[in-house]
Amino acid sequence: MKDGLFSSRPGDDGLPPAHRLPAMVSVLLATLMVVLDTTMVSVALPTMAHSLSIDSASAVWISNIYQLVAAAVILSCAALGDRIGRYRLYLGGLSLFVVSSLGCALSDSFETLVFWRAVQGLGAAAVMSIGPSLNRRIFPSRLLGAAIGMVAMSVATALAAGPTLGGLLLTIADWRWLFYINLPVGLAALVIAARFLPRESGNGRPFDLLGAMLSALALGPCVIGVDRLRADDGWSSALLWLALSAVAALAFLQRQRRTSHPLLPLSMFREPRFSLAALTSFFSFVAQTMAFVALPFLFQNAQGFSPLVSGLLFTPWPLAIMIAAPLAGRLADRVPAPRVATCGLLLFCAGVLSLALLAAEPAPQVVDVLWRSALCGLGFGAYQAPNNREMMASLPLALSNRASGVLATVRTFAQSVGAALVALALSGIIFSSHAATLPVGLALWVASLFAAVALVVSLLRMAALRVLLRG
Repeated sequence: MKDGLFSSRPGDDGLPPAHRLPAMVSVLLATLMVVLDTTMVSVALPTMAHSLSIDSASAVWISNIYQLVAAAVILSCAALGDRIGRYRLYLGGLSLFVVSSLGCALSDSFETLVFWRAVQGLGAAAVMSIGPSLNRRIFPSRLLGAAIGMVAMSVATALAAGPTLGGLLLTIADWRWLFYINLPVGLAALVIAARFLPRESGNGRPFDLLGAMLSALALGPCVIGVDRLRADDGWSSALLWLALSAVAALAFLQRQRRTSHPLLPLSMFREPRFSLAALTSFFSFVAQTMAFVALPFLFQNAQGFSPLVSGLLFTPWPLAIMIAAPLAGRLADRVPAPRVATCGLLLFCAGVLSLALLAAEPAPQVVDVLWRSALCGLGFGAYQAPNNREMMASLPLALSNRASGVLATVRTFAQSVGAALVALALSGIIFSSHAATLPVGLALWVASLFAAVALVVSLLRMAALRVLLRG
């Protein structure tokens, strides 16, 4: 194809066309593995709890510790990539993920499994924190949107296939095979990456160790605090964790202003294209996460669908992302990415709003649910790849690692906030009612509000873009 991902033009940056395919395969395999691991383990928690003779509350930490460690070190990993080079960090993170997967599979106690899951979260953070920035080194700038669209498609594929694949593995094998399956996939990604990814030596500049510690203290306790808001008796401890996070965040910002080699250069936020894209990403991911978490409760508890049918009703969402993301990414390489992202957000906002209206229906028709779910996925897929392209392309190549780290951090934090807000609604803290549909409906209305805010921010950046073009 003339403008395909593996086409060539005079003056192209990135890798030669012959090396792009295997390099991209490595990134896609690693992305699939990390996201699949998260979704499959979530499905397997009850089985793992029974096997390890622990209660459900303890079993949740098998999932939580992974998310907590990953959130705490994402920014540090992105900065470390500048110091030692993306090539070394990616190979190191991928190797750590594979080794820790073996450790998880061989674990014979809850404590050992939690330890290896924490190590796995560290490896995942190293891989995911620089994933988007690797696309800037693999592909020419003119194809960046299409490349990011392919990554978004792989994430959607993992989200769609994860619960089904996890359930299938549990029916034919022990839960340990959820981790054994990472070994061949991870080793294949590692071998391909070692051969074809662009090699970089890094800048060797001093690493901001104090900034990394403050960053971990700001992000980790924040995730814990937001999670504690879900518990009926967790408000006091949640406030303590959030207070610790706020103090650490303030100290982190002061440190970044004063040090000559900051972990996160605050100057990057002076670029309005980057800042507005990051803000849009936050609000949109809160909205998507709220819908993801609330819909199973709506379908099963309020509308009487079985778990199997509930899963099928939800499937059009990730499937639509798989279709829309690559197409929107290619389009964003030809027209301004904010325009494509804004159109996608308009569809996404309409989709979430239609689901909120559906919550009032006690027994909706299946087709009414399916098209609404597909509309959400179509809109989010059309938005995500162009928005990520805007974030990555708005800054110089030297800051691409940091931009990638911010992108991953915003997504992780937004997902925690979205899940906590749904929990608050369902617990009756925000809204008290005996009618099952009302708390879930409220969660979807709040999700619609966040989607609308994301749309407004995206419209503002389009206005800013027009001003810049006129200037």
